[in-house]
Amino acid sequence: MRAVIQRVMKASVTVGDELVSSIDRGICVLLGISRDDTTKEIEYMVRKILNLRIFDDDNNKRWCKSVMDKQYEVLCVSQFTLMSVLKGNRPDYHLSMAADQSERFYQEFLQQMGKFYKPELIKDGKFGAYMQVHIQNDGPVTIQLESPAPQEGANNKQARAKAWQTMGPASGELSNQPSKECEDINAHVDTSAKPPV
Repeated sequence: MRAVIQRVMKASVTVGDELVSSIDRGICVLLGISRDDTTKEIEYMVRKILNLRIFDDDNNKRWCKSVMDKQYEVLCVSQFTLMSVLKGNRPDYHLSMAADQSERFYQEFLQQMGKFYKPELIKDGKFGAYMQVHIQNDGPVTIQLESPAPQEGANNKQARAKAWQTMGPASGELSNQPSKECEDINAHVDTSAKPPV
């Protein structure tokens, strides 16, 4: 699981003309879910995100307080593109969890966030939709966070090694080998929602 955490003055998510969620001061969390993630990774990320000390204290001492200490808001947005790897110049998403599984997993992540913090201060976007995420970064402060890799069995290691072998040479050219893992981006998003022209 990967997250990009931004300290914000305000942030919001819209889908088309609909305002889905908005927060004032706090953090915006862009979250990518791996196909290998488990509840153990959820627990790790929730603990780290909520305790991340990126705010000043009342005496302006820096890097002392977490979002929970300050009683600020959290906006979470599911973003499978964080799990991408490049195949030449094209992003490939075979390491991300499938959409039907990842939605349930993401909802569990939100429940855990609300369990350990005030649920009314946890907001999120609209899973699978084509969203516009508006972020007013404060600082700017942006932190990248990744959960420890889950223990892999022999079969998973072999499958991952095979996937990397299809990536092509270091020059950046595409391999001629067909890649079963190269999924269409439309498998992860609501294709009925089109980008604005």
